[in-house]
Amino acid sequence: MGERFVVVPVDRGVGVAADGVHWDAVVADPAPDTISSSSGSGSGSSSGGIVEEKEAGEDSVFEPQDPNAVAVPILEYNREPNKYGDGVPKENSPFINNTDIDKGNSYDGTNLALFEEEMESNPMVSSLLNKLANYTNLTQGAQEHEEADDDEGPKKKAVKSPQMGTFMGVYLPCLQNILGVILFLRLTWIVGTAGILESLASVVLCCSCTMLTAISMSAIATNGVVPAGGSYYMISRSLGPEFGGAVGLCFYLGTTFAGSMYILGTIEILLTYIVPQAAIFVAEKKEDEVNALLNNMRVYGTCCLALMSLVVFVGVKYVNKLALVFLACVILSILSIYAGVIKTIFEPPDFPVCMLGNRTLQNTNFDSCLKTEFVNNMTVTTKLWGLFCDGRDLNATCNEYFVNNNVTLVQGIPGLKSGVISENMWSTYGPLGMLVENKELSSLEATDNSQDIYLPYVFNDISTFFTLLVGIYFPSVTGIMAGSNRSGDLRDAQKSIPIGTILAIATTSFIYVTCVVLFGASIEGVLLRDKFGDSVKRNLVIGTLSWPSPWVIVIGSFFSCCGAGLQSLTGAPRLLQAIARDGIVPFLQVFGHGKANGEPTWALVLTAGICEIGILIASLDAVAPILSMFFLMCYLFVNLACALQTLLRTPNWRPRFQYYHWALSFLGMSLCLALMFICSWYYAIVAMAIASCIYKYIEYRGAEKEWGDGIRGLSLNAARYALIRLEEAPPHTKNWRPQVLVLLNVDSDQGVKHPRLLSLTTQLKAGKGLTIVGNVLVGTYLTKDTESKKAELNIKSAMSAERTKGFCHVVVSSNLRDGVSHLIQSAGLGGMKHNTILMAWPGTWRQSNDPQSWKNFIETVRESTATQHALLVAKNVDSFPTNQDRLGEGTIDVWWVVHDGGLLMLLPFLLRQHKVWRKCKMRIFTVAQMDDNSIQMKKDLQMFLYHLRLDAEVEVVEMHDNDISAFTYEKTLVMEQRSQMLKQMQLSRTEREREAQLIHDRNTASHATINDKAEGGLDRVHMTWTKEKLFTERNRNRESNSNVVVRDLFNMKPEWESLNQSNVRRMHTAVKLNEMVVNKSQGAHLVLLNMPGPPSNRGGDENYMEFLEVLLEGLNRVLLVRGGGREVITIYS
Repeated sequence: MGERFVVVPVDRGVGVAADGVHWDAVVADPAPDTISSSSGSGSGSSSGGIVEEKEAGEDSVFEPQDPNAVAVPILEYNREPNKYGDGVPKENSPFINNTDIDKGNSYDGTNLALFEEEMESNPMVSSLLNKLANYTNLTQGAQEHEEADDDEGPKKKAVKSPQMGTFMGVYLPCLQNILGVILFLRLTWIVGTAGILESLASVVLCCSCTMLTAISMSAIATNGVVPAGGSYYMISRSLGPEFGGAVGLCFYLGTTFAGSMYILGTIEILLTYIVPQAAIFVAEKKEDEVNALLNNMRVYGTCCLALMSLVVFVGVKYVNKLALVFLACVILSILSIYAGVIKTIFEPPDFPVCMLGNRTLQNTNFDSCLKTEFVNNMTVTTKLWGLFCDGRDLNATCNEYFVNNNVTLVQGIPGLKSGVISENMWSTYGPLGMLVENKELSSLEATDNSQDIYLPYVFNDISTFFTLLVGIYFPSVTGIMAGSNRSGDLRDAQKSIPIGTILAIATTSFIYVTCVVLFGASIEGVLLRDKFGDSVKRNLVIGTLSWPSPWVIVIGSFFSCCGAGLQSLTGAPRLLQAIARDGIVPFLQVFGHGKANGEPTWALVLTAGICEIGILIASLDAVAPILSMFFLMCYLFVNLACALQTLLRTPNWRPRFQYYHWALSFLGMSLCLALMFICSWYYAIVAMAIASCIYKYIEYRGAEKEWGDGIRGLSLNAARYALIRLEEAPPHTKNWRPQVLVLLNVDSDQGVKHPRLLSLTTQLKAGKGLTIVGNVLVGTYLTKDTESKKAELNIKSAMSAERTKGFCHVVVSSNLRDGVSHLIQSAGLGGMKHNTILMAWPGTWRQSNDPQSWKNFIETVRESTATQHALLVAKNVDSFPTNQDRLGEGTIDVWWVVHDGGLLMLLPFLLRQHKVWRKCKMRIFTVAQMDDNSIQMKKDLQMFLYHLRLDAEVEVVEMHDNDISAFTYEKTLVMEQRSQMLKQMQLSRTEREREAQLIHDRNTASHATINDKAEGGLDRVHMTWTKEKLFTERNRNRESNSNVVVRDLFNMKPEWESLNQSNVRRMHTAVKLNEMVVNKSQGAHLVLLNMPGPPSNRGGDENYMEFLEVLLEGLNRVLLVRGGGREVITIYS
């Protein structure tokens, strides 16, 4: 313990590391009592030293100048940024379990010598801290810029660290994105139509939604580093790639349509308020004005979109430089509004509105609000007279309403002191074509109003109602993600994003609330409802209130809309590029590429194309609800992500922002969902359908990503809850389905031996329930860990290829028997454990020189019985169909010899649900003995299957109580002789193979002989029994049996007398049953057969294998089935 540590500065002039970065070194400073003993070896203490670093690629060394200096290792750190696709750090952290960089670095110290063998997997703290320092937060395109600079060699410039603070980096961008086109072009109309109270309700509803979303977003954004990608990154890493991709694309579409909205706003300001004479399409009739305006919007909007796309393509840096100019325009415009409102207290501006009766008139085509006037002591008509009469003469025929009512002038901006606020408090909704009227003025209605549409009145251009206005207004509160989207440029993103975003929302909410109240208190109601300012000579309504001139608002709003459109066309392609580079949506990968400097060229082309769709819609009021849907969906999932993370209490959920709660997030999520349906229920359904389609597509085709998302945490909690519930009681028979443990073998290279076993599992399970694929390696884990991991990877690969959904479990055990036993006992968790074991028949057990192979098989059968697991043994499993095969017309034959729970009948039903077996028919064979009534058995079985809702053909096969044939005796004799020889003699491998081949040849010859005999005696098999036939057959058998016994006594071979009679009887059953199965089912696609249990006396195990071999002889695909000791199928619903 006699050491202490000092920091030795490294001489910057000696040696330059490959990456140009030096770190101070920590050296051990021995205590004084150790100096004398260590000085001889040159390991004394020093407070200073010069350290040289070798060239890149060599081990780090040090060369002390002082003979007493202590050796200080300096590792060659790599300061390259984390390169991963788009330069955005992903969850494969650059400093955790990443040892590629450190493998070239040797550890020469002594203080941590205990850990030197683990350095590759457990790096030193210094290395960890260095990598943490290198974990940069690159913006979109930064990596491409660096790669482009690589060619410059030594001239490469260091990447500047982000320096933007809260005000410039978050607050002002959010302010610019939130305040925009709706404020300048539609807010006055919304206040006039909905009234102050309902307008305030809309503002509070929408601003509350964004504030709650901002709180949730702040919690997520401060829970670690948020690279460029903003909301997409937050949602995808919180809710998983499926949700992230779906919502990310919705956010992209919302941003793109926002670009359309801003461009339409720009053109509306240009053609309506700045240069109306520039219109290409001019309406000759009043009723064609709307269509002419829309066509002008389409033409000019397309041109404006092309120009803006070109600006973005040429260089984003110009857009970013102009951003402050555009923001200044917004701020000046808002200040001019407040200044104008204050001025109305003292001197209201003069913007008179001409009223005919109580109807508002468009004053673009006349100057004086008079019917007649005195000129040179003569009464002459005005231009207004000519608009309502068929001539300028005093005796001309005029419109009835025009004749009955007088014209009056109403001050459009009466000011704050006027008390107009009481008139504007309530809503005035109406249908398309409704006249804008002041109900406070007197009016005499005309009998015929059919010609009103052709007269210069101010009309509603759309039907108005509260939900529509909410949908139009909501885009004015979007833009809250602007700060998080710039997180890569922020000095301290975790501090700046919450403060800047929430302050921006609070500021804009205050602006909107005050604007609603001030507009309602200062402007006449009919002027508020005049959307395009027709009653004030086509002045922007909000401009009439501003000071010093309406042009301040007009020019400011024009440049504001231009800037917002450019920002949308800049941000949307980068968002699409981020999604494409993540690789979660395969067909979008082409949009991840761009120019050499990282600009998303292809994404910009797609964005412009989608934006053109919004331009062709041409109506600002129609586009606004569309983008409201996409933004609301994005905000909904931000709130959902925060609520899930908070409720699940995942260890990694540690936001620095503390002022959040799951209830607030849930309220925000509910508010978003409500607003979606309030704005437009059919748009909401379409947006959800689009998001659902994207979700399912990513789930089905997308790349697998592990981002530690909240949905995974939700799955774990749900799984835990479900497992606890499953433990409470065993599953009901109605809920029983095979939960399969597949015992899979691998070869010496850890390759899967029987992949068709996995195919069968897939066809049997169809992705439902539990599947565990187990494998046992013989040895110890310390020596077999590499093989174990390789086997697991190979099995998972095979499972993926065979579409087997489940888990892999590789066990290393000292012997195969114990390993299989451990798997059977411990696989699964809680109530989610396997109830069925699937394994392949050991087809080479006779040729094996190790009897342990078939002994392990039999012990597995015994253990499955003891643990009450069902057992499925597939013979010739390599001949089973793959998942791509489609079996034609054929049968699945079930040989129901004994009842062990009904699994035999359930398995064909499950198999036929899969498209491989769908065309196969099910046949059930059961065996009748001499005393059974086969006719009644068939009827009962048909009724049973009817109640089970199973479609199957039924056949009852009668098994005669025949004498044991010579073939059976001979087969039993060969079996016992072989068994005895193997026990008494230690045969060599060659001799065993020769012996096995000899026995096989004899069995084949004998079986061929007995088959020939059987073909000649088929007439003895009766398929149905009557009572009379039963007695006749019994008497005949008794008479013949006495003769046969006498005859067999003379024909009995001496060696047969010593045979074990139990083995003879078992062999007889196997031979007879095999004859019937081969006779009936040799052409079936699959045969399911009851599997006999092993003998209780373990001394006869090898005989058991022979019995099964005889039973299965001559059959191709066989599935032996043993029940698990419980009913698995029921007739009850």
